[in-house]
Formats: sequence, structure tokens, C-alpha cells
Amino acid sequence: MAMDGYKGFLGLLVSALLVGFLSVIFTLVWVLHYREGLGWDGTALEFNWHPVLMVTGFVFIQGIAIIVYRLPWTWKCSKLLMKSIHAGLHTVAAILVIISLVSVFDFHNALSIPNMYSLHSWVGLTVVILYILQLVLGVFIFLLPWAPLSLRALVMPMHVYSGLLIFGTVIAAVLMGVTEKLLFALNSSGYSKFPPEGVFTNTLGLLIVVYGALIFWIVTRPQWQRPKEPNSVLLQPNGGAREGPEGLAVNFSNVDTSDSKLNSEAAAKKRNVTVDEAGQRSTM
Repeated sequence: MAMDGYKGFLGLLVSALLVGFLSVIFTLVWVLHYREGLGWDGTALEFNWHPVLMVTGFVFIQGIAIIVYRLPWTWKCSKLLMKSIHAGLHTVAAILVIISLVSVFDFHNALSIPNMYSLHSWVGLTVVILYILQLVLGVFIFLLPWAPLSLRALVMPMHVYSGLLIFGTVIAAVLMGVTEKLLFALNSSGYSKFPPEGVFTNTLGLLIVVYGALIFWIVTRPQWQRPKEPNSVLLQPNGGAREGPEGLAVNFSNVDTSDSKLNSEAAAKKRNVTVDEAGQRSTM
């Protein structure tokens, strides 16, 4: 199926993947070259896992998970498969984030450094909790075939909005964390003298901002939405049908044919059982 503006989409996609990958590489160079490497011994080497896993999972992989429905090469794949890939990527990101939190708390506790006193830590932990909650609710409401269509239609706009809000907040938290680490490592006077580490890590922050901007642009273009499945509609909670609002990434909120069939078949079986029971009672 042809995509409008395919060359523009492809250029932005390649740019986003390149900038995201460079962000991960820059983070690794930062901790390996400037911050003495990685380890798991309660020292600063263990703390260094925190920025590496956060940028890799919470920024790069989460960004890919957000735009995975936009890839035109996947439009022939089943909706269930794409939901599974979307949830799987977010799960991998969540696992990396949890490991990164363990590393930073373990480092703080080993050196008797207070926890959760900075704005970075407040925003960071809040967004981690929201992210995991978003993931769990998404799996139970949209991936597993248990939730009724009316509930999916009610929750989907909040799911889309909160997903983009979480991604943007993650980028803000990462930038705060990078700045905080540089201020501690270089102290304020050293940071103001443009040391090589400061310039290099500031560049990393700019790469992360550009990556986030590219992801936001790709996911909010209506012409790059995944086409609706045949015979599928986007249902409102009151039972009506409507098209998704332009400019918002609601393409994966379409209630696909498989979801409709599951609910229809379940209702049909229930009616058949009721009719059979009524017939049996009438013949007794």
C-alpha cells in the first residue's frame, strides 16, 4: 500500500534512527572515556550504567516503539502482531530502565548518598512509574482480547496522549540528569570553562532533543498513519463511529476486525447458549 510522502518519511526515519543511535554511542563514549567505564561494584562505575541504560531504553527504544505502527512495510502484518511488537519494545525499555534505577540506588546506598532529593530524581521516578502503568494497562486493555470495544475507545485517546507526554518528559528528565552529573563531576567553575567533557556531553543532550523532535514529527503526521483494517471503525464510548482527529497518532486505536470478531463471536455463543437453555426448559 502506497504512503503519501514516502520519500520524506523515509528521510526522517533514517535521520531519527541515525540520531538515536548516535545518542547511544555518545553516552557510551562519555562513560567509557570520560567517566572511567562500567562496573557493578557499588562505585561510580556502577552508576555509569544509569545514563547508558536510560538513553538506550527510555529514549532510543521507546522512540522506536512509538513509531513502529508508522512503518509502511508492516502495514500488511496483522494488527495483533504489531500490537505485540509495540508492547514488546516497551517491555524491553522498561526492563532496561528498572536495571538503571537499581544501579543508581545501589551506588547511592553504598556511599551513603541521599536518594530522591533532586528535581531530576523526582521527575525521573514519576515518569518511570507512569511508564510502567501505561505499559501494564496497554497490555490488558489493547493487546489481550478481554476489554470491550467501548472501554478501548474510552481509554485510547488517553493512551495516545499519555504516551507522547511520557516520552517528552523522559527527554526532559534525561537532560536534567546529564546537567546534574556534569555539575557534580566538573563542579560549577570547571563546567563554565568549556572543558572537553562538558562540550561533548552537551552535544549528547542536543542529539537527544533532535531525536525526540524527529519522533514527534513522524508520529503526528496524519498522512503517515497506518491504514485502518478492512471493515474496522474507531468507536466512540457512546457507540458511535468517527475518524481519528487529524495530526494525532491515533492510527493504532482503530478497532480491527479481529477485535470485533472476538467480541461478536463471544456474544453469539452467549445468545446460542441462552436459546438452547430456553428450548430445553420448554420441552421438559
